[in-house]
Amino acid sequence: MSGSLYSVFAAQAAADRSKTFIERPDGSRITYGDVDKDTARIANILSGMGVAPGDRIAIQVDKSAEALLLYLACLRLGAVYIPFNTAYTLAELRYLVADAEPRLFVCRPDRAAEMAELGIQHLRTLGVAGDGTLLEGLARAETSFADHPCANDDLAAILYTSGTTGRSKGAMLSHGNLRSNAEVLKDFWRFTADDRLLHALPIFHTHGLFVATNIVAVAGASMLFLPSFDIEEILRLLPHASVMMGVPTFYTRLLAQPGFTADVVKNIRLFISGSAPLAATTHREFEARTGHAILERYGMTETNMNTSNPYEGERLPGSVGLPLPGTSIRIADPSTGAEVPPGEVGQIEIKGPNVFKGYWRAPEKTKAEFRADGYFMSGDLGFRDDRGYVHIVGRNKDLIISGGFNVYPAEVEAVIDEIEGVAQCAVIGAPHPDFGEAVIAVVVAKPGTQLDEGGITATVAERLANYKRPKRIIIVPELPLNTMGKVQKNILRERHRTVFQG
Repeated sequence: MSGSLYSVFAAQAAADRSKTFIERPDGSRITYGDVDKDTARIANILSGMGVAPGDRIAIQVDKSAEALLLYLACLRLGAVYIPFNTAYTLAELRYLVADAEPRLFVCRPDRAAEMAELGIQHLRTLGVAGDGTLLEGLARAETSFADHPCANDDLAAILYTSGTTGRSKGAMLSHGNLRSNAEVLKDFWRFTADDRLLHALPIFHTHGLFVATNIVAVAGASMLFLPSFDIEEILRLLPHASVMMGVPTFYTRLLAQPGFTADVVKNIRLFISGSAPLAATTHREFEARTGHAILERYGMTETNMNTSNPYEGERLPGSVGLPLPGTSIRIADPSTGAEVPPGEVGQIEIKGPNVFKGYWRAPEKTKAEFRADGYFMSGDLGFRDDRGYVHIVGRNKDLIISGGFNVYPAEVEAVIDEIEGVAQCAVIGAPHPDFGEAVIAVVVAKPGTQLDEGGITATVAERLANYKRPKRIIIVPELPLNTMGKVQKNILRERHRTVFQG
């Protein structure tokens, strides 16, 4: 395997230029032939600005087909694509832009004046309808482009981490990282040219940008491309799709709809969940309602996808499955790197062609995150069961040490999730005068349901050792979630850090 990731798109265009790549909600389509022609035009526009192979192009725009074409054009040009979370403020962008030093920054048309303060050499705009200054000359641009001959190790993209424990870091992903992972997942999840993926994920994140888009391209498949998760549109389009990728909140929101039935999903062959833990209760309720067992997998910004529950075989609720072909996973003692026995909790460490090149302009940080034998230390804690399935119990930084005992939030959350009426639960630690840290459970009730602290405490007492039991149950209307549906525990810890004081 060699060459640009774009070569997989070019191969599909050569095979059938009339095949649909993107279908918008209004029924308009972009074929593989259109992709080849329009990305050439965009690459020519970028080249005309002086953007060269290796230059960084940063974007912060709303989801659109044109934004996806810009990503593909960067691959053709050999430029490095940097998508920024659409929620980032100007203050956050100042740091990221100073770190990445992009040659070009593309923003929404309504933020152009604000973004001019960043002082970037080239500033262009792109709207959801393809409007804005970036594509003004699209119709006049040449429809052919000599693709830059990228090698496997050449940089394709930089994705910045969420930065919840400090400054965001730029994870450098090569053409080989992205292409190898897409090809493995295409085979593992049985994608073919006949598939139609319902795509409602954002495209500034590895899930929607790399997993979804690249797999579809490798398979020569099609996408029903939604600007966001709209429950009415999802229900309308599900009968016309064969695969859906989502985050856990997608599935809990579907289950809350009375019209979501087995008949609606009779044409779906696969539901995939990732980016945040899927509650075992959601897994079981979804299967009971639809007959489909959601396939949960595990990935990271730095590594793409690492594990997956099997396509054929048991998909275990609460497990992220088995290592993907070509990816090596070990569960190791965080301090020594020595592999621990099955059933024992340790740090998940990863090695394979999917693992990133390192952090942008941070060689010391990169060195600190890799073992001498090349394994990347994920910071996630988990264990392998006796069948080899991987189970994640939390982030290393989320580990609670209460009275000298280790408490893994995922274990406590799993117990509370099983309680009738619980919609969501997040377990955190807070400073405690006697125990150092004590366990807190922050819980959201299902609509129309009443929960009380005493009832939850009594149920948990039957299932968990005393040191694991929450010292406080806090019932709230909602949890703080990021754009991928992951609970922002750093915010919860700050909100409740004084609960045991005074």
